[in-house]
Amino acid sequence: MNSHHSGHHDHTGNTDHHFTQEFWDARYSAGTNWSGNPNPLLVKYAGGLTPGTVLDVGSGEGADAIWLASRGWQVTGADLSPVALERAAGEAARAGEDIAGRITWRQADFLDWDPAPQRFDLVSAQFMHLPRPSLESLYRRLAAAVNPGGTLLVVGHHPADLDTSMGRPMAADTFVTGDEMAAVLDPDAWEEIETAAPGRTAPDPDGRRIVIRDAVLRAVRSS
Repeated sequence: MNSHHSGHHDHTGNTDHHFTQEFWDARYSAGTNWSGNPNPLLVKYAGGLTPGTVLDVGSGEGADAIWLASRGWQVTGADLSPVALERAAGEAARAGEDIAGRITWRQADFLDWDPAPQRFDLVSAQFMHLPRPSLESLYRRLAAAVNPGGTLLVVGHHPADLDTSMGRPMAADTFVTGDEMAAVLDPDAWEEIETAAPGRTAPDPDGRRIVIRDAVLRAVRSS
């Protein structure tokens, strides 16, 4: 259910349908949505971690899960859309049995799904955009699923993108900063909490290259 896509949209409009299984099944049934490459900030922050167990939240067509499995992680890839999960499983199978065998796929509605009692060495949520307070509730549930010594990595579109020509098709209240993400964490339970807003260039809907920003939260749970 990765939602790093673009298209003109009135950010004050009703986008509740964006959070339904039917919406995402239709998107994935229509064709390939993403590049097939892992998200760059996942590569940056997880590339140096010792492989263990990982929860990939909003696994979409499976690029992040497949990359993680190729590096030795035992992956649970969760997505709202069964169509996305089927496509991701197919991509994993084409990558080889050693990779596909490290990935478990599961359907989950992130408005209320709780991964407990399972816990993971890494919980990654890349471009998961939900309305508040549903988003804050999701962050709390994901934080609780991180093992002692494990890492929570959340990346989303920064609110600064609302002032660009990117035309994100999500309501304004689904955009959060890294600091706003971190506010749901109990600082006493985490030995490291890092937030960032790195910029990158990307084409807008008219093909012009512009600078956009990602909101990042990386936190390491106390051992």
